[in-house]
Amino acid sequence: MSDDARAERLAAVNEAKRAHILGSALRVFARDGLQKASIRAIANEAGYAPGAIYGYFSTKDDIYAAALEESLTRLRAATEATATLPGEGGPAMRYQAASLAFYDFYDANPQDLDMGFYLFSGGVAPRGLTDSHINRRLNAALIAALAPIREAAEEVFGADASARVAADTFAHASGLLLLRHTRRLDLFELDARDLMKRYLHTQLATT
Repeated sequence: MSDDARAERLAAVNEAKRAHILGSALRVFARDGLQKASIRAIANEAGYAPGAIYGYFSTKDDIYAAALEESLTRLRAATEATATLPGEGGPAMRYQAASLAFYDFYDANPQDLDMGFYLFSGGVAPRGLTDSHINRRLNAALIAALAPIREAAEEVFGADASARVAADTFAHASGLLLLRHTRRLDLFELDARDLMKRYLHTQLATT
């Protein structure tokens, strides 16, 4: 086996172990919450000794940040895919498509929604990680994932209104996702995605 082949194999093994640790950590965070989770508990879930975890991550916050950053990268790919839609309908269609892509991503991946809002920590509260540098990096990743919505909103609603419109859409989608996954909308026999589409149509009707 050549040196290059050995290096590629080692890299693949390391990536597989890293992914296994992240998956194990998410189960621990969901079960114990971010505050109560520990490296030892994550190692036990993964079937590793605690020392093996430190070869990949230095703290549990590093693990959480890595998982959240990967989630936001997948969200960004979902919203950015709308930028390649056919031109028919123009920016209004891209705005609606990007907004629905955001909603659909979290609807299909509710654990990512829990992780993004730090709900693993034990309920709704203004939380983040202890490292301010990591928090800034994660916030930048979220802003990047929302960029297709804001850019289309700027074309539709104007530069002065784009941030407000994008924030409104973010808030509305997040609220509907919460209601859907806690099944509170079942009380009204309403469909959350249909409500999201109606909201977007109402926004666009004001332009």
